[in-house]
Amino acid sequence: MISRRTFTTAVGLGLGAAALPADASAAAPATTLPGIAPGTHTAFADLKRVRAGVLDIGYAELGPEHGPAVVLLHGWPYDIHSFVDVAPLLADAGHRVIVPYLRGHGTTAFLSPTTPRNAQQSAIALDVVALMDALRIRQAALAGFDWGSRTADIIAALWPERVRALVSVSGYLITDVASQRNPLPPKAEHTWWYQYYFATDRGRVAMETRQNRHDLCRLVWDEVSPTWDFDDATFERTAAAFENPDYAAIVIHNYRWRLGLADGERRYDPYERRLAARPAIAVPTIALDPALDPFLASTDGSGYRRFFTGPYEHRVLAGIGHNAPQEAPTAFARAVLDAERLAVRQ
Repeated sequence: MISRRTFTTAVGLGLGAAALPADASAAAPATTLPGIAPGTHTAFADLKRVRAGVLDIGYAELGPEHGPAVVLLHGWPYDIHSFVDVAPLLADAGHRVIVPYLRGHGTTAFLSPTTPRNAQQSAIALDVVALMDALRIRQAALAGFDWGSRTADIIAALWPERVRALVSVSGYLITDVASQRNPLPPKAEHTWWYQYYFATDRGRVAMETRQNRHDLCRLVWDEVSPTWDFDDATFERTAAAFENPDYAAIVIHNYRWRLGLADGERRYDPYERRLAARPAIAVPTIALDPALDPFLASTDGSGYRRFFTGPYEHRVLAGIGHNAPQEAPTAFARAVLDAERLAVRQ
């Protein structure tokens, strides 16, 4: 967490602290955001690539180069288009917005064919830290959902000095593999059907087969966002990211690893041991629970509240399903700006 003095200094250096005066919480109202309908934007104008860690990462970038940085992290089965409406709102508010394809997605590629196609949680988190390093971003607000929430949570827990503020859909998602061996209530297990499908060779082959992969991902979209009236073109723009040659391997490994059915890499063991202890997150956080997300046992946030020990707010997104930023872009962008205001009050 950052003090007001540190915050003001960072602004002067242009290194990613929130672009607000030191007394903004008392002197300035919340930034006004225009209401924007989902689907207002359909594409990112400029896609870039940068070598970071073991990857050549593809990403979109919007906003002023020296604005306070925000990194937006997508989930599965989604891609950077989950933020196609959120990113312009934040850029217009003066932020440097970075939206990367996670490993195995879109234009992100492994630098070496011999690097294990590993999708354990700490590996993905370190990808994002390496991206920030490559782009010379000392500190950023992190916001994500699904895999993106988990990744942002991990960075906030293990490297809090890199995180100015956090927006985490579904709250605390850091995985303890040992606890994953315990069965959930039957209704919850039913919702996670694809996780168990991917544990089989049949599921692996489905993900490796273009039409089956396409149709399975589309089915998940329909099931987890029951009121989102997206069209075929919206899905197809994201489905293009599933054509990455490492996509199937990354998705299958992620879900098998989380169930304890696939090994990770030994070099990540120190991080995973720390994560298994369920570390607290002390950075300023806004947790979002989409009211229609079938993966949530409840939307009151009580199940994970104890893991957030710093400035904190919990919000429910009424009428919204799992893909929160694409279904409710204004509310998501508002949460990012408000999380940064929590940081200013430190």
